[in-house]
Amino acid sequence: MGRNTRKRRTPLATKAIAASAALALGGGGLIWANFYASAHESNHQTWGGNQTKAAQAQVATISCPDVGQKLTNVPDRARTDVAGELANLDRQITDAYQRLATTRDAQARDASFVQNSILQPLKDRRQAILDRIKLEITRVGGTAPGDLNSLAACTAQSANQTTAGGQQQNGGQQQNGGQQQGGQQQGGQQQNGGQQQGGQQQNIGGQAGNGPVAADFVDITKVQPNVQGKPRQQRGGSTGTFTTRCGVNANKNHNTDNVIVAPGVANGAHHLHDYTGNQKVNAFSSNQTFLQGGTSCQNRSDLSSYYWPVVRIQDGSQDFDQNRDGGGKEGNVGKILTPVQAQIKYVGSPTSKVVAMPQFLRIITGDAKTTTNGLANANAHWSCTGFENKVQLTTQYPICPQGSKVVRTFAFQSCWDGQNIDSANHRTHVAFADAGGNCQNGFKAIPQLTMRLVYNINPPTVQNGQVKNAYAVDGFPEQLHKAATDHDDFISVTKNGLANKIANCVNSGQNCT
Repeated sequence: MGRNTRKRRTPLATKAIAASAALALGGGGLIWANFYASAHESNHQTWGGNQTKAAQAQVATISCPDVGQKLTNVPDRARTDVAGELANLDRQITDAYQRLATTRDAQARDASFVQNSILQPLKDRRQAILDRIKLEITRVGGTAPGDLNSLAACTAQSANQTTAGGQQQNGGQQQNGGQQQGGQQQGGQQQNGGQQQGGQQQNIGGQAGNGPVAADFVDITKVQPNVQGKPRQQRGGSTGTFTTRCGVNANKNHNTDNVIVAPGVANGAHHLHDYTGNQKVNAFSSNQTFLQGGTSCQNRSDLSSYYWPVVRIQDGSQDFDQNRDGGGKEGNVGKILTPVQAQIKYVGSPTSKVVAMPQFLRIITGDAKTTTNGLANANAHWSCTGFENKVQLTTQYPICPQGSKVVRTFAFQSCWDGQNIDSANHRTHVAFADAGGNCQNGFKAIPQLTMRLVYNINPPTVQNGQVKNAYAVDGFPEQLHKAATDHDDFISVTKNGLANKIANCVNSGQNCT
């Protein structure tokens, strides 16, 4: 089987009245079909204006196991084909959503309709794909997970049975270099599926009807300090820094692909990315393409790709992708905001020297699907200028005081297994250091990539339980634009010995550019 180059269809149920769609990455996710009678105050477009009200929302969900995260040991020769099959699982979920969204009357007449006409056929189709995944793994000498068949079945959930995954049980704790940021946040009241007030399901909110909601925002001036101290610097540590200046994507280099997770699949991310650094990155790029891609970085030897989901302001505005896949057709609406600052800096380890990053190393930090996967891999950090050393938020967006700007920061995994530039689930080849700054046995410290993005955003307002002029990060529609879904992607590509220069600079305690 060759590389899957089919463009994934996104047949959102535009035939249904104001239905908000959902897709999932890696063959798993939670699908929301939000049916409501349009009651916009001043705007009757599909995605509403800057504030949307819903009349008696009826919400149904299909929850499917995340197959991609289970596949931790796929042989290299099978990974491209397996990635293509995961995209096929995604398409199946999309088709099931469309059927869910366009059969409301049938569901009302027959209580068994969803199970018999949607869930059981979906299970059968998923089983066929899982069988092909097992075949792809075993034909090259690998061993498929023994419980793969158990991932075929999906479940349907009504609005009062779920809060879009209900992933708040760990209090915002996350993997981010051993620091807990968010454990003291004012976020415990957040309901990922919209607020349950007096037993009534409220609108999921947002300009597209799929978030964010008022509880996704917090006045940062009212949050108690929660930033933990950094690990103690030890003798033998690496104290230098290397800053690369690559701009803010002012040239608007965007696409909705993700070459790391879904190579060869157009619109594999289902949300829009900003790209800085390497200028020739899409679903069909290869390592050779990266070397020919050119760069937005001032250091012309830095051909690395730095990309992240865009932030939009949901004030009733539209952007170029209002009617495109990954944009408005998938619930990502509003004006795209370009950062006013984008700082990319490599820092050292407090306990050891670092080794140079290998060429073409891929790292994803955070999880675009925390609403359905939980917060175990969350690594979102939201704050405001003037508050960054005191408050970092994971599960909420900050409302900054006048004169303060919104800041999102990322601290990537800083430990590498010393062998692989990627892994089957794109996580196990790298890891965070522990609370003391040490890498686990068998892993080596590498320069830690950190990024800081700053935005000019007029503060949203919360009135009568609704948020007006909200902002949100792009994401899969079923993730409801939650702050915790923020994530960042990186592919290390350098020439002229730059990788060694970065490591040497960090190890020698210099501050280089």
